[in-house]
Amino acid sequence: MPAGGLVPTGVAKERAELYQGRVTLYVVIACIVAAVGGSIFGYDIGISGGVTSMDGFLREFFHSVYISKQHAHENNYCKYDNQGLAAFTSSLYFAGLVASLVASPITRKYGRRTSIICGGFSFLVGAAVNAAAQNLAMLLFGRIMLGVGIGFGNQAVPLYLSEMAPTHLRGALNMMFQLATTLGIFTANMVNYGTQKLEPWGWRLSLGLAAIPATLMTVGGCLLPETPNSLIEMGSKERGRKVLERIRGTDKVDAEFEDMVDASELANSIKHPFRNILKKRNRPQLVMAICMPTFQILTGINSILFYAPVLFQSMGFGGNASLYSSAVTGAVLAGSTFISIAAVDRLGRRFLLISGGIQMIICQVIVAIILGVKFGDNQELSKGYSILVVIVICLFVLAFGWSWGPLGWTVPSEIFPLEIRSAGQSITVAVNLLFTFIIAQCFLAMLCHFKFGIFLFFASWITVMTVFVYFFLPETKGVPIEEIIFLWRKHWFWKKIIPEYPQVDDNHNV
Repeated sequence: MPAGGLVPTGVAKERAELYQGRVTLYVVIACIVAAVGGSIFGYDIGISGGVTSMDGFLREFFHSVYISKQHAHENNYCKYDNQGLAAFTSSLYFAGLVASLVASPITRKYGRRTSIICGGFSFLVGAAVNAAAQNLAMLLFGRIMLGVGIGFGNQAVPLYLSEMAPTHLRGALNMMFQLATTLGIFTANMVNYGTQKLEPWGWRLSLGLAAIPATLMTVGGCLLPETPNSLIEMGSKERGRKVLERIRGTDKVDAEFEDMVDASELANSIKHPFRNILKKRNRPQLVMAICMPTFQILTGINSILFYAPVLFQSMGFGGNASLYSSAVTGAVLAGSTFISIAAVDRLGRRFLLISGGIQMIICQVIVAIILGVKFGDNQELSKGYSILVVIVICLFVLAFGWSWGPLGWTVPSEIFPLEIRSAGQSITVAVNLLFTFIIAQCFLAMLCHFKFGIFLFFASWITVMTVFVYFFLPETKGVPIEEIIFLWRKHWFWKKIIPEYPQVDDNHNV
């Protein structure tokens, strides 16, 4: 290669039409086992809201909230407004934010499997500490260990799935992570529905059962093969090719293998991925790594999933009814993911994101109107309006479940060239957990001050993100992961910002 020659980032040419292979049982099983990592994230999201509405838990750790909950005259929107209670939920996500950044160099240097195993073990420790917690400090320490597990798992699992999946089914297989997340949420809701009757220790069982998905993730990580991309990046080309042949079911993998080798050569020349991702040629990917997870959280979905029992109790539902309603929303979320799995590689990412956004806007506005007109201090919703609110929230969850839920993870995990892939995924996870932390910490206070306007607040953000996708996100359906770099050069907006090709010298220094 001549010094100063012009070559594209990652791969040198488009050769997707030369890719061969089929969907093998081996790759499906590997993706299912890896996706279990999503279940620990989902289980915690679902379990937290139920536990924070249980009397036994509140009496032991947040007695002032328990007292407020008993007062019928308390402001409907403010009875759970307590920063200590919010910190119980949000501390995990701040710890996960920090852990995801630490996980990036580990994932890159030691492989995706190592981060998956570290995440599962840390989550296992956190579950045990939380179940045995005797004071608030012990409770928060357990939450921090859970956060470390989520930070490592969320950083590595989507990368693993994107790299193992064949191009034409990458979206569907990548969504195994979201499916596991939603099933974790649903399972947690059902656990809470059962354990809330086991006063005063039911909450310990709810928190302790998180050890089950954590164990599956840890053991599964030990049994999984490393991805071909990661093996090649670490210098094991022969092993990488053997794994690629096994997961594609053919030895005719020359084109895909060459793409991976090209990408790994440039990746190994990049000593500082986080510094490299800030360069102009990676601007589109950086924007998506920040905007997609930010928008995913600003749909308001985590507020509903974290605090569904609290939210429904605030609206006047009884304890059992609120937990039952949150279980229904969890079931809807899990079911809706199957819609996305079936449609994402046929209809494309953009169609699902835009149509889902429109449905979520409508649902948020309807809930805001119902609560604004029919619900206030010292009031309870009538049975008819309560049912209507649950139905509309379920429609909102349904739309999220087949659009921004899975695609908020899928799109960022597939758009980065190999040399910045682990750094890009770390940024995605860190931003997601940062806004999850902010919303978790602020939601109860926002609910108290915004009242029904909280739903209009989220509806406004969904409008912004839907417009953003329409104008700035190219369709990645059917494009090999190592060739997505070419999409940015063809996009009407991004091609004006990034140079067509970066400068590379004889030593592949960019």
